[in-house]
Amino acid sequence: MRGYFGVGVEGLSKVMNAGNLFRSAHAFGAGFVFTINANPKIAQSPADTSRAQENLPWYNYASPDELTLPAGCQLVGVELLDEAVQLPSFRHPLQAAYVFGPERASLSPALVARCDHLVKIPTSFCINLATAAAIVLYDRTISLGRFAERPVSALGKPIPPVPHVHGGVRFRRRKDPDR
Repeated sequence: MRGYFGVGVEGLSKVMNAGNLFRSAHAFGAGFVFTINANPKIAQSPADTSRAQENLPWYNYASPDELTLPAGCQLVGVELLDEAVQLPSFRHPLQAAYVFGPERASLSPALVARCDHLVKIPTSFCINLATAAAIVLYDRTISLGRFAERPVSALGKPIPPVPHVHGGVRFRRRKDPDR
């Protein structure tokens, strides 16, 4: 899969939710993780059996104003807001950082203002933070990955993707035949 992504959270306080969130991010191939104004103990969550903090760059920010992302990386806020795009209709950027809000609140207005995109999962009410992250990252994987198409019926077989065709060799500079 091309591109990269990071996963972060604002105001997270529950250690077990943090562990599940960052373990899912690590499992789906996150390039980095980050926290904004979060409980400092979340890095030691026993739920993170993949030890994401030891295997991924981990950034801690005190406020949304301090958040820095790589050049070209788009911030995607995941929140149940009227103006948010429903996840099944969202086209994931190749370079993205997904940010989730705290367990019993929403993303801060300052962070919402920083987001390039707002996305919501089409549910009737809020779901568990780590579950929401896993759903968003799964959606990113199936929409940007190269997988067989789903069959038309449950009895059908998947339609394999068209094999990638490589072009001819390209040189950055032409070699001087006289040298």
